[in-house]
Amino acid sequence: MFVLSPELIAELQTMDTPTVCNALELLVPARRGHGFTTTPLVCTRPHLKPMVGIARTATIRSAHPTDLNPAQARQLSDAYYAYIDQGAKPSVIVIQDIDENRGYGAFWGEVNSTIHKGFGCVGLITDGGVRDLPDVAEGFQMLAAQVIPSHAYVHVVDFSRPINVAGMRVRDGDLIHADQHGAVVIPHEVADKVRGAADQVIRRERVIIEAASQPGFNIEKLRAAQGKAAEIH
Repeated sequence: MFVLSPELIAELQTMDTPTVCNALELLVPARRGHGFTTTPLVCTRPHLKPMVGIARTATIRSAHPTDLNPAQARQLSDAYYAYIDQGAKPSVIVIQDIDENRGYGAFWGEVNSTIHKGFGCVGLITDGGVRDLPDVAEGFQMLAAQVIPSHAYVHVVDFSRPINVAGMRVRDGDLIHADQHGAVVIPHEVADKVRGAADQVIRRERVIIEAASQPGFNIEKLRAAQGKAAEIH
């Protein structure tokens, strides 16, 4: 079973999400074309450190009332919160809005951010909507498709199943890294190798950037810098 240690969290938080994506291109080349968000999300608190946590997944609707009776709705809501509370920590909540008109109503605001933070969640990624931005729990990050004012009829439909949010396929238990650029799933087996691979990419890029910053830079100097960068391992 994968265990997310405080040391690994701190290490992964030294990198932004694009840097993590660069590292994964080296570590797992087959992942180059997927495993990350591909449509824009609003980051409500870009000043916070990157989110690093274990994915807890769910789906919601908000455009129409639930088909469940009140007792069934309460039972489902309770089961969802128990799932979040009992899961691995720290967690990142990843919620897919399955309405045709996504983001009609917000599941996320002051109350749910406070509840989820209390359950050990560091933040949220959703293709739905969020609200109450000034009153969201301190330190709780939110990446969402849009900011909206109302709950509408928002309700949880299902949880713990594989989902797709903003082009990123996510399963319960995935390791998530996210910041103002978007989010990426880090395969468990390479999580402790990401920092080293990122440093290799940075050393290669530095050669080219330094060459391009010098007077007299031209295509020949670019080619020379690219050749030198390719030799860095």
